[in-house]
Amino acid sequence: MGRHYSNDLRERVAAAVLSGRSCREVAALFSVSPASAVKWSQRLRETGSAAAKPQGRRPPRALAPHLSWILARLDEKPDLTMRALALELGARGVATSEVSVWRLVRDARLSFKKNAVRRRARSSRRGAQTPVLEEASGKTGA
Repeated sequence: MGRHYSNDLRERVAAAVLSGRSCREVAALFSVSPASAVKWSQRLRETGSAAAKPQGRRPPRALAPHLSWILARLDEKPDLTMRALALELGARGVATSEVSVWRLVRDARLSFKKNAVRRRARSSRRGAQTPVLEEASGKTGA
């Protein structure tokens, strides 16, 4: 990927285009592409600046204003599913999906562990071991 052009170059190219020169002529003069000259001059006309748009910022989650309510609800009832939270948000007038709720919960660094009562998270060594076949039938070897 190429390097960014300086704002000074962008301003000079855009000003040259707006002064009446053609985009192709200005592009050849400043050694930039004609498309760049067109875009920079359009941006200068629309916004007053030919500077590059900011990059790299992710917009905040749509459910961010409801984060405190969601976290309070999960503290109140920790075994709520994402579907149940999405439905409760829908009842509050917030149209959302389970995935959106899950992303917000994940961003809050909450995780859901498996239920210890059902022993799903434990290793098989902790439970009673199954008897060996010979011991179960009462026979010994030979």
